[in-house]
Amino acid sequence: SFIIHKKKLLQYLADNRNCPYGNKSRKEIIKLSIKNCSTLIKLKCKIIVIACNTATTNAVSEIRKSFEIPIIGIEPAIKPAIINTKTGKIGILATEKTLSSNIYNQTSNKFSSNIEIHKQIGYGLVEAIENGNLNKNETKDLLISYLNPMINSNIDQLVLGCTHYHF
Repeated sequence: SFIIHKKKLLQYLADNRNCPYGNKSRKEIIKLSIKNCSTLIKLKCKIIVIACNTATTNAVSEIRKSFEIPIIGIEPAIKPAIINTKTGKIGILATEKTLSSNIYNQTSNKFSSNIEIHKQIGYGLVEAIENGNLNKNETKDLLISYLNPMINSNIDQLVLGCTHYHF
């Protein structure tokens, strides 16, 4: 099921049925992303913004090949973190598929000479956020277990590589 919010000039589609994408196969992410874009195009969208790091890093090139309208993807802010680090150490908290994607690897390899990158897959975070468990002790404990090793290694930049994580 989709949630579609319609404003005067904006369509918003949330694929809640298939969330989270971060633990799906790349093939499934591409299939779902193309299906979602097709739905938006049927609603007369003239440009699509993919507001999901996992969908962008795993499917944006295939989506762009499939449709003639402009497709804008978002990706984790790895480059700004690398440019702005003072300690030479950054942390990245992201989904499994984002961290294993070609876009992530190309970006981090291109800009990260002499930079230590501490990666952490955010197992269970999207589900906790989607279930409204933001202030539960289990969610806080999960975050502490993910972030403390990065903090203890002296990172000064943390990339939230999933659009859910800012919650």
